[in-house]
Amino acid sequence: MSSTPAGSRVQLAAEGGRGPRPGGFGPTAVATPANAVTAARLVLAPVVVGLVAASGPSWTVFGLALAVAGSDLLDGWLARRQGPTRAGAFIDPLADKVGVLGVLAACAARGEVSWAPVAVIGARELWMSGYRFRRARQGVSIPARPSAKVKTLLQAAVGGLCLVPPLAGQRGLLDALLWLAALLTVVTGVQYAVDGRRRPGPDEP
Repeated sequence: MSSTPAGSRVQLAAEGGRGPRPGGFGPTAVATPANAVTAARLVLAPVVVGLVAASGPSWTVFGLALAVAGSDLLDGWLARRQGPTRAGAFIDPLADKVGVLGVLAACAARGEVSWAPVAVIGARELWMSGYRFRRARQGVSIPARPSAKVKTLLQAAVGGLCLVPPLAGQRGLLDALLWLAALLTVVTGVQYAVDGRRRPGPDEP
């Protein structure tokens, strides 16, 4: 789960062409403190997912997930201070998706929540990743929308609630929140598609 304050990092890194800040890193840097924190989150996210799949919701798993999610605030702060990088712009949202979608899928596999809203969220995220990659290859950068940040926060919040033991049996409530997150996820996907069409690439009319 993640609050993903790195939306600005994605936009800045996609713009490119900016030199490093004094004492910071340029956009092509890979071995940076921010990227190290993000990489650690990417490695730890499957551990959290595995614990959820094996033992279900617990305060221990919730605490670990919260700590992993909190690392997103740290790498975002480091990136703002030292300069965003293209590598960070790629692995940061990847780490977020692995964590959130993995936890939701594990909970669905255990019967804690329904598969349908999880499948909708997963399909949209996969499509969006492919769409942004394709448009980026065409020279088009699609900045993060505020609504997309709200979407990510809602997904993360629902994923976190699924790990709280007292709420584990409240499938009706969790499914309702999941469908709300799925709806917002689809709406933001449509918004991104419209934004992409309004931003023709260098070789497009």
